[in-house]
Amino acid sequence: MHFPGRFADHLVAEHLDRISLSFLVDELVVRRGGVAANVAYGLGVLGAAPVLVAAVGADFAEYRTWLEAHGVDCGGVLVSAVSHTARFTCTTDDDQCQLASFYPGAMSEARDIDLGPLVERHGARLVLIGADDPEAMLAHTARARALGVPFAADPSQQLPRLDEEQCRTLVDGARYLFTNAYEWELLRRRTGWDDADIARRTGTRITTLGADGVLLVDGGVEVHVPAVPAAEVVDPTGGGDGFRAGFLAAIGHGMGTERAAQLGALVATAVLETAGAQEWRLDPARDLARLADAYGPDAADELRPLLRSAPDRVAR
Repeated sequence: MHFPGRFADHLVAEHLDRISLSFLVDELVVRRGGVAANVAYGLGVLGAAPVLVAAVGADFAEYRTWLEAHGVDCGGVLVSAVSHTARFTCTTDDDQCQLASFYPGAMSEARDIDLGPLVERHGARLVLIGADDPEAMLAHTARARALGVPFAADPSQQLPRLDEEQCRTLVDGARYLFTNAYEWELLRRRTGWDDADIARRTGTRITTLGADGVLLVDGGVEVHVPAVPAAEVVDPTGGGDGFRAGFLAAIGHGMGTERAAQLGALVATAVLETAGAQEWRLDPARDLARLADAYGPDAADELRPLLRSAPDRVAR
């Protein structure tokens, strides 16, 4: 929502202990979101056949239809009998100050989902464990280890909620470790491990750097992949989720991590250029040219199969 004014003009300093305010907003925009759903949407569009694992409320029905229309299997979704789907609401004023709330709702029931039957039914080759109910994150990581299924660790927004032992548990043994630059520094502090410690305990580290691209670290070898330049940044929300979708889709297609990061960078830019985390589209001719400009013709040729049929998977 947008408030056409300044919050600061309505705060009385001597009465901050009894704030009671109502703002008449002039705009309301509802966007589909959630880390898991954003990543699953991107994987679905790219033909990777993802299975969404999350706890939702009965109000999820319309969202389910949208995701399934874009290639997402919702067979791993638990519908709560008592709570609504998690929701984030935010009001922004003319100074870009924000008042926001996050309602976790059904998310707290995600810990009750057992990965075992899902892995057996779908033959999962990788489990991405992103920001969720902390107990669910720990349970799913432990279950993936027990099942012998490779997992990717992506604790992101939940890092401040996790203690040292929990952070170490989520990271140790991960095939892929996703963070942005700030989260990487925070993760090092929360685990108490240095770069070498984490490198010994994980496979490939993927650290996104915003407009500076992404850093890949594997076996002591660092590879920097620049970003795909954006024509215009409309909305940064979901850019990191788009990167993960592109990266994992390419990995699932048998490509190496550098090529995967290049596709991830392309999808991230598509998200940045669009209002909403699931409103982006791919245009093969345009995007193959962008890949060739950013990374050379070989990259465009190798990624062509993933881009060529993506528009056909987008429900209009």
